[in-house]
Amino acid sequence: MNWKNENTDLLCKALLTLKTEEECYAFLEDICTVREILDISQRLLVAYRLDGKESYAEICSDTGASTATISRVNKCLEYGTGGYRLVIDRLKAGEENA
Repeated sequence: MNWKNENTDLLCKALLTLKTEEECYAFLEDICTVREILDISQRLLVAYRLDGKESYAEICSDTGASTATISRVNKCLEYGTGGYRLVIDRLKAGEENA
């Protein structure tokens, strides 16, 4: 399925215009349901913790993510397009500079 199109291009451009955490919250709240935001943020947390070499059991217990979700995120982290890796590396670099 080719999901890259003018609509998703616009979404990416919109995300790139956001400058603060408050702007991100406002945009996310307008464009997504609360459940969608929570699901996306949970996947990012799972990826972050997998990168920290935590076990599926620890991640499942602490985050409430299913093992299926953890497995899917792990597959993307290991064999995906590098989006998780890029964001995790930048988040960790920001923590080191804080």
